[in-house]
Order: sequence, then structure tokens, then C-alpha cells
Amino acid sequence: MDQQPNTNEHENDPVRRRSDRTSGRLVLIGGACEPDGEALGAFLRLSKAREGGRIVGITTASSDPAESARHWLETFQNAGATRVQIPILDRRDLAQDRRIVRMIEEADGIFLGGGDQVHLVATLGGSRVDRAIREAYARGATICGTSAGAAALTETILAGGEPDEYGQMQKLHLGPGFGLLGFRAMIDTHFTQRRRLQRLFMVIGRNPEMLGLGIDEDTALVVEDHLGSVVGRGSVTFVDGRGVRFDNADECMKGAALTLSYLRVGIVGAGYTLNLRERELEVLLEARRTEAAGSAELEVLRSDTDMEA
Repeated sequence: MDQQPNTNEHENDPVRRRSDRTSGRLVLIGGACEPDGEALGAFLRLSKAREGGRIVGITTASSDPAESARHWLETFQNAGATRVQIPILDRRDLAQDRRIVRMIEEADGIFLGGGDQVHLVATLGGSRVDRAIREAYARGATICGTSAGAAALTETILAGGEPDEYGQMQKLHLGPGFGLLGFRAMIDTHFTQRRRLQRLFMVIGRNPEMLGLGIDEDTALVVEDHLGSVVGRGSVTFVDGRGVRFDNADECMKGAALTLSYLRVGIVGAGYTLNLRERELEVLLEARRTEAAGSAELEVLRSDTDMEA
């Protein structure tokens, strides 16, 4: 397996905590989003694209960035976006182009299309465009990724580890991503449609400190601060391996059947919110907080007889 160590300064934290400074929102789509669907609609709404908000698209992940750009330009226009720019960024040197940087600096929303997340990060990582996207997010812009574009926004990206279109098993890759989504999260897209639960189980079994997020097609996890709300047709599966007591994930790389014990798995449907910091449904955490507050305020009056006893 092609795996690179995480050397950032937060690696000893149980869960990466994002800074309290003001930042934008992330719209993480599992791929195959419809122009009139709620997943893409969340990005259009947050970036005010239908009211004149500026959108900049990046199709670098695609094997044909120009064709992908034409597709997404038409999609955004059909969805009601009025000011969309998609520069054809198909080479590393263009990731240093100050004209593209200026587009991003003026954008209300930045969209990363699908394709190959490893190629996307390799082309943009450490460039002026990469830095401009991070700065745009810090100032409050909405960043949206679909498929590979969503997978690339985490600190660690997942790719491969499944058969390709010719039936050949691809090498599993774990490597650095853009890092806008912290919390030691890793995203897998097209999740239910491509039956990727087993792959995510295996990866989390080998890396139990990480949080696996499997996002269905035409479904988005909309993240603000430490809360991720689900919108769209499908659901988001979360996999937490911190409590695993046994796994044979290493043997799985040699063809053995996966065996795991005490792996935590949950499914979050549309209308529900996942607390990424606590790795739990927010509705459950709210109930616990309410119960704790009620217990703290409990007043008990006792009879004299009970006090003497």
C-alpha cells in the first residue's frame, strides 16, 4: 500500500480540532449531483450563486479538464448560477498563474470537480492556487468538491484499493490532501453505489485513529465549524475505529477476508447532523446535554425522618 505518514503538528491530538477563527463552509458531495438536486443546491445557496455570487470552478482532477469545464459550466447555468468562471488548469505551471489566483480571490464559491484526487493534489498542492483556495476559505468563501474534489479536501486522501474498469486491482493509496476538513477525516465517495463499505472498513482497520466518511451520490455533507449536516438523496456513513479490539486488515491486503471487532459505524440521513469532533449524531449529544443540565438543576426536599436516617 502506498501510504505516507501524516507529519502535521496536530498528529498527537485524539481528533483534529479546527481553529475558532472565522472560516467558510465546505460542501462535500459524493458525486453524480443533479443540477436541480439539494446537494449542488446547498453550494449554490451558500455561495449566493443565483443572486450574482461569483463561482470559480476547477476541473484539474478530470482526464479532460476542458471537456469537464464545458460540462460544469452548462450544469451551473442550468442550475441558475449567473457568474461562473472555469479556467482550464491542466498543468502544474498554470497552478502558479496569478490570473487564476485573482479569480479565486474574488470568488464567493469555489468548486472542485471529479476525476483523480491524487492527480488533483499533485497538480495544485503547494501552489499559488492552492494557497488562494485556503485563504478564500479562511475569509469565508464556500468550498465545494464533488467526487474526487470532495475526497481531496481532507488532510488524508484515499484512492485505489479496488478493481479498475479492466478488472485489475489498483494499489491502495493514502496520502496528503488539501486539509480544509480536519478531524482526522477521510472521505470515500460514490459510497453506496460503488459498494465501498468494505474498502473503508479495511482502511480504518489499519488506521483506527481516523474517521471514515462515505458519501452517497447526489448527497452532500455541509460542514460549518465541527458540524456536518446531510442534504440530498442518500446518506453519509461514518466509521470510527478508535474502539477496535481486533482486526486483520494487514492480512486483507494479501487476499484474506476482513475480520473486525468493535468497529463503530453509523449512517446519517438527510436532515440530520454529525458532530465531527465527537464522532456522534448531534441529536444524541443534545439529548445528553439536556439530561445533564436537568440533573444539575435537580432540587430534593427531604423529610426530617429521612434526614435522621
